[in-house]
Parts: sequence; C-alpha cells; structure tokens
Amino acid sequence: MENRKTTNILLLIIVIPFIFYLLKILSFIFIPLIASMFIALLFLPLMRWFNRRKVPKFISIFVIILIFVAVFKIGGELVKLSSREILATDAFFLEKAETKILNLMTSVEQFLGIEYFNESENIFSSIFQKENVSKYFGSTIDFISKTLTMTLMTAFFVILWLAESINFEKLLNNTILKQKYASVKTFMKIEKDLRTFIKVKILVSALTGIGIGLACVFFDVNFPIFWGLFAFIINFVQMVGSFVCVILLSIFAFVQLDPTSLLFFFVLSITSVQVLFGSILEPIFMGRSFSINIIAILVMLMLWGYIWGIPGLIMAIPLTVFIKIILEKFPRTKVMASLLS
Repeated sequence: MENRKTTNILLLIIVIPFIFYLLKILSFIFIPLIASMFIALLFLPLMRWFNRRKVPKFISIFVIILIFVAVFKIGGELVKLSSREILATDAFFLEKAETKILNLMTSVEQFLGIEYFNESENIFSSIFQKENVSKYFGSTIDFISKTLTMTLMTAFFVILWLAESINFEKLLNNTILKQKYASVKTFMKIEKDLRTFIKVKILVSALTGIGIGLACVFFDVNFPIFWGLFAFIINFVQMVGSFVCVILLSIFAFVQLDPTSLLFFFVLSITSVQVLFGSILEPIFMGRSFSINIIAILVMLMLWGYIWGIPGLIMAIPLTVFIKIILEKFPRTKVMASLLS
C-alpha cells in the first residue's frame, strides 16, 4: 500500500509538468478554447432567456454574433481615434520629449558610470535605426496576424459553446466529476463565480480607462483616448496592470509636463483612480467568497504568463478560480484549495 502511494506521487510529479508542457506547445488551441469558455459564460443567461421564450437557436446565435460585431466596431473606432491622436503629434512635442529623455539618460549614465548615448546624435534615430525598424515592423505584423487568428478562433469556439456543440457540464461529468449532481452543482458554482469576475473586471477596467482618460484631459496630457484605452486593456492583468499603467503614464507625463506641482497632482490623480477602482470597488463588487491569496495570484500570474504570455496573464485569475473550485470538491485536495483562498 505504501509502495502504491509512493508510485502515485511520483507519477503525479511526472504528469503535471508534462501537462503544462502540452499547454505551452498547444497554446494556439488552448488559448482561444479557454478564452471562449469565459466569454460564453457571459452570454449563457441571454441564451437561456431566448430558450425560455422558444426562440430558435440559430436566431439566438445570430444575435450574439451581432453583439460581437458591435463590440469590435466600437473597439476599432477607439483604436482609430487614438491612432489619429498620435499621428497628429507636432514636431515641438517630439523635440521636447527628446530633450527630456536625453537629460534623463545622461543623469542615469552619470549615476551608473556608463556611456551609451551620444549627445550629438538624435536619440530617436539612435534607438529606431533602419535595421531595428524593419525587425520591429516584421514582429508587429507577425503579432497582429497571430492576434487576428486567435480572435477568429475564439469567436468560433464561443459559437460552439453557445450552440452546445461543446457541453462543459457533460465534460465535467465524464472526466473530473463522475456524479451528475456534483457536476451540475460544480458547474453552477464555476459559472456564477467566473461570470461575476468577468463582469466586474470589465466594469472596473472601463471605469479605470474613463478615469485615466479624463485625468489626461483635465491636466492637458496628450493622447487621452490612447491612455484610456491602454488602461482599460492592461487592467485585465491582475495587480501588475495597474502598476504598469501608472508607471508608463507618469514617465510620459514627465516628458510632457514640467516637473512642478502639476505633474505631482497628475500622478496622484491617476494613482487615486487605480486605487479607487482596483483596490476598493473591485473587492467590494467581487465579495468575500471570491477571495484568493495574494501570493497565489502572483504565482499564478508568473506561471500562466510563462506558459501563454499576455493571454496567460489575462486569464490567470479565472483559471485559478476554476482550479480552486475543482479542488474544493475532493477531500484530498481541499487543503490545496484552502491555500489558494
């Protein structure tokens, strides 16, 4: 009996890294599949509402597709507006930005005792050399094509989830949970918690983006639409996103604004926006039952970020919630679930 237990532990140690390896290798399938599952959870109440009113399923799915098209249309218009903002930048701002960055780099060089930039040459031309621009342009095209492919695959999987071609409840019943009652109860718990998380995260991210954009407008910082859109997107990365947004926007404001009280109050205002929505309102909306250990969040962010990159960072917390709910259903793994809480 003791030998069997030891063998099972050794097999588990071997199988878990192999599973993560497969998740990394087959990320082009698992990323849109998992992301589509989370998106489909948002539309399940609407699909049930249509079913109660005897609406044909193809009409229900067509309505969902129209909603997707409307969301992408609005997102595309926001990207266009932010692109126009950036392209309309005058030469004076670029000269001022170059001077500020050069002074900052000079101070860093003097502090570290190194010399990297030549004061006589243009800082932007030294950074964006011809060979670097061609390399970055090719990488950007590759990133856009992969993102577009992932988006189309995600939309396709969402339709399959909603059309019940992929039934998550039956999948739980046939694989992890063998009892029908347990699988139904677990599915309802997963659906409730994940839908709450996704709705709250979208609401908080939207309010954060609006707050950051209004702060840029009030303090006359360039590109308010771009920074609002950036804050909305980066806020989906739990904990890390808010820090990245504040740091990057503060550096940008330092380039544009003079280092006076105006800059201080701008940094204070965008920090207050992140604290208000991310640290106060979001936990209130989530509720006590959704609590996850901060250390577990950081570990899961690093783990899924390493496996799936940026999509892994965005889906790390929903995946952690899913794993936590599954672990709570088995007596032997309740201890691991409590460690995540």
